Amino acid sequence: MRLATRYGRYGYRRIRRLLFDESWQVSVKRVYRIWRREGLKVLNKQPKRGRLWLNDGSCIRLRPERPSHV
Repeated sequence: MRLATRYGRYGYRRIRRLLFDESWQVSVKRVYRIWRREGLKVLNKQPKRGRLWLNDGSCIRLRPERPSHV
């Protein structure tokens, strides 16, 4: 659990590798079962921002007028 909370973007396979590097002899299947039982999942990445303009050249997103404005 501490590895899953520390490395939120890691999946169960990478967590198993970290455990293996710490001399824990666990299989991927066992880590997967624990992962599911605890209700863990890999957090979704936030989508990248789209472009700032339409085809007619108009701007959609606000531009900052001063520091820390937007």
